[in-house]
Amino acid sequence: MKNNIFKGTGVALVTPFKDDFSVDVEALTRIVNHVIDNGADFLVVLGTTSEAPTLTAEEKKLVISTILEATEGRLPILLGMGGNNTQSVVEAVKAQDFTGIQGILSVVPFYNKPNQRGMRAHFEAIADACPVPVVVYNVPGRVGVNLQATTCVELAKHPNIIAVKEASGNLQQIMEILRDKPDNFDVLSGDDGITQPLMALGAQGVISVAANAYTRPFSRMMHAMKEGRTEEALALHYAMLRMNQLIFADGNPAGIKCLMSHMGLCENVLRLPLVTVNDKVEAEITEEWKQLKDR
Repeated sequence: MKNNIFKGTGVALVTPFKDDFSVDVEALTRIVNHVIDNGADFLVVLGTTSEAPTLTAEEKKLVISTILEATEGRLPILLGMGGNNTQSVVEAVKAQDFTGIQGILSVVPFYNKPNQRGMRAHFEAIADACPVPVVVYNVPGRVGVNLQATTCVELAKHPNIIAVKEASGNLQQIMEILRDKPDNFDVLSGDDGITQPLMALGAQGVISVAANAYTRPFSRMMHAMKEGRTEEALALHYAMLRMNQLIFADGNPAGIKCLMSHMGLCENVLRLPLVTVNDKVEAEITEEWKQLKDR
């Protein structure tokens, strides 16, 4: 029987860097405690928001160990493990130490542009090899192909695939998954700005960029939706609407790191090819934070 523990507010953790571009372990520990203390339900490690493609193998180990040590078992951890070479992902999964890690988040293969049969075979191979549950990540804007609803529903029948992070932005597609999926398979929002509507449609959670910073109002919105306090949730949804747009206006995680630097959580440093947000967006984020910080 499948049991998905990745529900509610998941935080796609950033990787903070010092001014010399090294991993800032102290800031990472501070961020983990910030999101846990403010209501996060699970943590996502080495996802897109972590700038994982720019991290060395040793730095990835450092990030994982730092988060595990800071978390102290308080929340479940979902580890990003994906790629466009199926066999390499399978080998990485077999070699990974999953102590303290409860699942993996695996993205649709990028650049190769596989068809639906190829995507299904890719994820089934990973799920067959993985000792922990798998959450599939559909983000066509980044990978170049879309995992269709029918394929997602077929994957949902696999005993080790427990959920999909849906970041297609296609409400029709997401509703078809919600309508046709097995009861023991969940849909998680991959877009902060439409999380409340997706919860109303039947989604069970989110993997959020925004919750790195304004964790408390985001988590309050999620809990309000789960508990049927829809008016409270809707008010919070609209209170966060503009900031949810601004943090992506000039790239992710540039926007959220800009805000987090203003909050004293980390330095506003990214690794190339990513750069900080432009002055206009930074000014808008700073001004909007004055309106949101007390929610």
